[in-house]
Amino acid sequence: MRRILFFTLSNIGDAVLTTPALEALHQCFPEATIDLMADPRSSLVFAHCPYRGRIFHKNKKAGWRGLGSLIYQLRRVPYSLVVDLRTDGLAYLLRAQKRLTKRGIKPAGPHAVERHMAVVASLLSPSAPIPPCRVWLQPQQVQFAKAQLSPLPGHRWLALGPGANWPPKIWPASAFTALVNAVKNRFDGVILVGGLQDRERSQAIGAHLPLPYVDLCGSTDLLQAAAVLQQASTFVGNDSGLGHLAAAMNTPTLTLFGPGQPERYHPWGNRNAYALAPDGQLAQLSAITVAHRLFQLLEKTP
Repeated sequence: MRRILFFTLSNIGDAVLTTPALEALHQCFPEATIDLMADPRSSLVFAHCPYRGRIFHKNKKAGWRGLGSLIYQLRRVPYSLVVDLRTDGLAYLLRAQKRLTKRGIKPAGPHAVERHMAVVASLLSPSAPIPPCRVWLQPQQVQFAKAQLSPLPGHRWLALGPGANWPPKIWPASAFTALVNAVKNRFDGVILVGGLQDRERSQAIGAHLPLPYVDLCGSTDLLQAAAVLQQASTFVGNDSGLGHLAAAMNTPTLTLFGPGQPERYHPWGNRNAYALAPDGQLAQLSAITVAHRLFQLLEKTP
């Protein structure tokens, strides 16, 4: 294989969950350059991947003219292999010696990572382990994280992700505060991580915390957030991309699910757990229940 085109997914968490399949491709064809079809929202995840080639963006807002231009660019490259984890059929319009898509796959389990791995399974040894999720950082992101977290005492830091892209997925701010009160003896400080839209919520949490904290909501890009989460001892957050970033950084991660499919979309790996709200209503998920699940996670991943 000389050149491969790999279709990843749009949302941040979904994109992170495609990285095991991407890593498996690289391990199978280490000399190949892998171009990526990605989304502007999440392509920063792959910015420093050492074996990637070009990153192409499919912009839905560009309409048919934009799609035609994209297809023209892609058809100029004779790919040895196209791996499509999407479902829009674009792979069949490109020049490729071989195509692998989701059509007819037989996943080994319900999780999205297992579904993605099933697309490339024909290339791999049946006994090959599934690679972990990856996000590739540069020294400047690590240095940024260390500088931002330098005001915190100690090194046992609890990172919180209080936001999500849909209100029913958001645990109340008061519940996050109650959680920290319940686990404060296990940590030295708190890190609040999220987007600019989460600032009001993070400020409400920070105003009543019993531990020193740093509020970085709205102050990081995707890779800086990943570097911050890498420095944390544990992450607790709503069902959002941040949990997948934390898990990709090998940080023990507890995700809070209201509506959703945790068996399919929980962060991947053996250092992760989730708490499921009664009747899918996060307002009914108590801080004591979450604290208990957090203690279980900490015992499993000291």
